[in-house]
Amino acid sequence: MKRQLKVVVTGGPGGGKTTALDLFRRELGDTVAIVPESATVLFSGGIPRSSDEQVVKNVQKTIFALQQNVENIQEKQYPDRLLICDRGTLDGLAYWPGTEDEFFEEVGSSIEKELNRYDAVIFFESAAASGRDIQSNNPIRNESSTQAAALDKKLQNIWSRHPSYYFVGNSESFVKKIMFGIMTIENVINRHNGGYVGPSFVPEFTK
Repeated sequence: MKRQLKVVVTGGPGGGKTTALDLFRRELGDTVAIVPESATVLFSGGIPRSSDEQVVKNVQKTIFALQQNVENIQEKQYPDRLLICDRGTLDGLAYWPGTEDEFFEEVGSSIEKELNRYDAVIFFESAAASGRDIQSNNPIRNESSTQAAALDKKLQNIWSRHPSYYFVGNSESFVKKIMFGIMTIENVINRHNGGYVGPSFVPEFTK
């Protein structure tokens, strides 16, 4: 039996990752298990957002621990399935109101350890990075376009340190972007399973 593949799908707010994940899950059915976004689980459960620095730190530490535990649950519950994480443990670093060293000291980990949790990272660039609207029906999302663009840059800086980092850039067509993102996920899986022959990277969309 092949080792379980664990992939992070992440990106700035309004990048289309949720749409891509939903379509991909419908396509693959029982061969894939999705790890839900921990921040959404927490905030939709009644925890309010706050601008207080200490509260933000406590929230991010909680999200970090929740993300780790939910990933572990899905790994054990679905050992034969492809595991796709809707964001990963390092996303909270972009929201941390302090230094990177402080973040890892508080959560008891390191950048190397957290990157090693995942076999690949697929990053969906926020539409806000190209000046596009990011309005959605997600009541949990509260970032402005300016905030979303800034978060997108922070998240890129964090996740691009992974040796298997794939970038899905913006396109004039949202549908084409989503299809390219799904194709990128498929290529990562095929490469892991030994069925992919091609370059060691997936080219990004040109804007």
